[in-house]
Amino acid sequence: MRVHFIAIGGSAMHNLALALREKGYAVSGSDDEIFDPARSRLAAKGLLPEKAGWFPEKIAPALDAVILGMHARADNPELLRAKELGLKIYSYPEYLYEQTKDKMRIVVGGSHGKTTVTAMIMHALRHAGVEFDYMVGAQLDGFETMVSLSEAAKIAVFEGDEYLASPVDPRPKFHLYHPHVGIITGIAWDHVNVFPTWEMYVEQFAAFADLIEDGGTLIFCRSDATCAAVAANAKSSLQKIGYEAHPHACKGGVCYLATPAGDAPLKIFGEHNLHNLSAAMLACEQAGVARSAFYAAIGEFAGAARRLQLMAANGSASVFFDFAHSPSKLRAAIQAVKKQFPQRRLYACMELHTFSSLSKNFLAQYSGTMRRADIACVYFNPETVKRKQLSEVSAADVAEAFGGGVKVFTDSAALVATLKKLDGNQANFLLMSSGNFGGINVKELADKLIYN
Repeated sequence: MRVHFIAIGGSAMHNLALALREKGYAVSGSDDEIFDPARSRLAAKGLLPEKAGWFPEKIAPALDAVILGMHARADNPELLRAKELGLKIYSYPEYLYEQTKDKMRIVVGGSHGKTTVTAMIMHALRHAGVEFDYMVGAQLDGFETMVSLSEAAKIAVFEGDEYLASPVDPRPKFHLYHPHVGIITGIAWDHVNVFPTWEMYVEQFAAFADLIEDGGTLIFCRSDATCAAVAANAKSSLQKIGYEAHPHACKGGVCYLATPAGDAPLKIFGEHNLHNLSAAMLACEQAGVARSAFYAAIGEFAGAARRLQLMAANGSASVFFDFAHSPSKLRAAIQAVKKQFPQRRLYACMELHTFSSLSKNFLAQYSGTMRRADIACVYFNPETVKRKQLSEVSAADVAEAFGGGVKVFTDSAALVATLKKLDGNQANFLLMSSGNFGGINVKELADKLIYN
């Protein structure tokens, strides 16, 4: 098979390219910019394009498939050439389905928690000796790539994103997988540039539920009222299983899972992660993994990268980094750290970085989300607002939207200086962003906060 990637440098795209090369396919690609880690990983496998840019001459009739990434535009010259030649053009979710259409597909959807649930399922299946294909939105310990495809596996596990499939396909990615087991972890409004109303956003999850194969299973968070309503209205041909947080207890800064064999210590914590764990356990059962085997595996699960990831600790303080950027994720991360370490002060700092979070009309959704932090800081870069062509947002707008005396910064150096002055004894720092706080090296900052 000969496959060409338009915009090969994307996070999902370069991982799919690596997976297909591993499978023995002839892979080529183009992009106008490629950054690490994608650049180094593609170079190591001989897939890094010789020059940056778009080259229609790479698009030849001999290609079996062209895969189009979100980074490309609808008028991309390589895309236009592929259309002219009548080649089969896929978005990457379409191609993942094409590769796994004869397998049992487990797809994890939801506004939050989907990466962690997917990672938990993958961890437990591997521990149980089950072969599977996968696509997950974070780098996981023990897995070389974020995508793997094979001939032998009979099961595929995909993280299901509700964002658009490609520049020429406005369908949400997770509508293209047609799972046998579909999971909805929670529904909280996001991606307002694509779904400008709450009702439009919820409709995408209702459609996802109805795209589960007849006779399949819908696993949903029962404690989320919107999830429960979507499940209740989903087609009657599905088995519907609701879940809540798995029974547990926190002792001495460690979360213990209540199991038939007794309390089992976990490396993860937080009420939201105990919800995630329940969803993963139910999905694994559908794949033939008994609960006893799941319990044996999950105690060694240390979490996905940038999901309450411990960056530094010294015995009296810790620094955690989390991907949280939406209101629901922000609230859940703060609650998790505060509950796990009730005796410590919590310094929470988040970056407004996404299109939704920087939209003036969406800011009100953040009201009260950081109230449980002892000190709360919010950073945003006005240049990011301009680059996304959004209405101007002021520090005063952000402070009013969040409420509760939140400190707002538009200068990353000033933010770092403020964090360094905080008393780190018996305290935790929680840094939350889908970006990097204007170019800050988070690991270096974590070390300075703990060891200075």
